[in-house]
Amino acid sequence: MISIFFFGLLFSFLGYTPPSILNMTALKIRLQGNKKDFNYFIFGVLLVVFFQAYISVYLTKYISDNQSLITLLEKVGVIVLLLLSFYFYHQHKKEKQQAIIKSKNKSSFFTGIFLSTLNMFAIPFFSGILALLMGFNMMNFDIASILLFTIGAVIGTYYILFLYGKYAHKIQQKTGSMTKKMNLILCCITAGFALITFLKFVV
Repeated sequence: MISIFFFGLLFSFLGYTPPSILNMTALKIRLQGNKKDFNYFIFGVLLVVFFQAYISVYLTKYISDNQSLITLLEKVGVIVLLLLSFYFYHQHKKEKQQAIIKSKNKSSFFTGIFLSTLNMFAIPFFSGILALLMGFNMMNFDIASILLFTIGAVIGTYYILFLYGKYAHKIQQKTGSMTKKMNLILCCITAGFALITFLKFVV
């Protein structure tokens, strides 16, 4: 049963490792703000991840039997991603015109909640992992298994965001001026995901 915890931790860590809205925003906050702002952002993200992973357990069977629901979520996701892309582009233009204003603890916390909530891929991602574990008869739906998977997913997410923050300045040194255009990068990431998701419907 303890293996469920490690699978939740491992897949969550790997799932949030590639550049995304959450870890790139965490990197940006760590570079522009202080450590406390960064921690508040992570706590906001983890609060939502906990519920996303927990809900995924109960929705796995239902979602796997209802392809129409997945399609609907993906269509909504395209719209949300496009809106986020516009938002980050607007922020990029805004930063070019004025000095960067450091975020406050409370706004960092709610930024984490907001962006994590809009992460439309979290529940399908966790559901896919759970479906894989079910296929190997490694996942049960008792309370202990559900909590172990959920806690593992939260810890895995925390650890990768923590590493992005810990090595933020080293990442900045490696990438040079790229981190100075973080909002533009986030704009491209969200627009790219929106395009990929949209192509699934037309190709």
